[in-house]
Amino acid sequence: MGLHSTYGLTRIINARGPYTPLGVSRSEDGVTAAVAAALSEFVVMEELQDVADRALARFAGAEAGTVVHCTASAITLAVAATMTGESAERIAALPDTTGMPRAVVLPAGHAVDYGHPITQAVRLAGAVPVTVGTDETYTLEDLEAGLARPDVTCLLLVSSRLVRGAGAELSEAVAVAHRRGVPVVVDGAAQDFRIDELLRTGADLVTVSGQKYLGSPTAGLVVGRADPVAAVRAQERGIGRAMKASKEAVIGVLAALEARAELDVAQWKQQQADKLADFVTRAGALRGITAGPVPDPTGLPFERARIEVDPAASGMDAAALERALYSGSPSIRVMPGCRQGAQELLLELVPLRPAEIDTIVARLGELLPGRQD
Repeated sequence: MGLHSTYGLTRIINARGPYTPLGVSRSEDGVTAAVAAALSEFVVMEELQDVADRALARFAGAEAGTVVHCTASAITLAVAATMTGESAERIAALPDTTGMPRAVVLPAGHAVDYGHPITQAVRLAGAVPVTVGTDETYTLEDLEAGLARPDVTCLLLVSSRLVRGAGAELSEAVAVAHRRGVPVVVDGAAQDFRIDELLRTGADLVTVSGQKYLGSPTAGLVVGRADPVAAVRAQERGIGRAMKASKEAVIGVLAALEARAELDVAQWKQQQADKLADFVTRAGALRGITAGPVPDPTGLPFERARIEVDPAASGMDAAALERALYSGSPSIRVMPGCRQGAQELLLELVPLRPAEIDTIVARLGELLPGRQD
């Protein structure tokens, strides 16, 4: 019996991408086997983390790396590391930051909410978030003003679909902070395909998810310069004790990194393009639907599908279509469109199997009144 039957869980088709409320991602067989093997073994965790440190450094082209419980905890621990370094006294004191620099500057549009506010992840370390600019934009002058405070511990920048508005290039923002001697943390979330690019901005620490496109168990990956990464690892003697990675998570990350190293990325991109083209052709043949590709807004190496709904021809608007897909069995989860007032839905097909895409097309055909001539 499958786990859905065993535990009475809702059967879903996840066309939202690596979305935490839907279980994030699927792991490859090699990752699953490695995790299962880890569960029945004892290991010296310090040694295992050393192995992961080296593997992450190779993967990212960074000086060092480490694995923590998840990306949210990685943000908290990265901020903590900028306040404490490897000082045992300071690490033990957190979240009491008396006598420490503790202001974390971030653009207002980067104060995202990914299930909880990123500002709360900052406050969990005992730091104080200080936003600059507006939701619509921020300038280098805004950053300069925020970084001029005497108690700044780091600049926090976010590379995510959730970021609002426009602003300076990440590398320019990093340079502004470094001119003042302020370290920079970049939250890369689902950006493991772009981790080298994020590091090239000059950021001191970059955090990404292990369980999104890498497909490891739940894990946060922190890469960057050796000293701040060591300070992140040192947090396990303090607040990081509640955010530590398990043996199976670290082993799963190592297996996922090995799988990525063996991946023919060009071939993988073509497979994603072919999958998308087939879906667009079939979905676009339905009355009231215009389908096409749309680039990932953060520059990931694949496109998503956009279906635009003509309510007059289809008999329902985009919101009604989304509800109908959601309420069926299996429940099909898609994303609402990003354009203000547009009658559209977005689908990410990367994690889906051919049979699941067939089911989506069939469901759309059932819900809409008929095919175009």
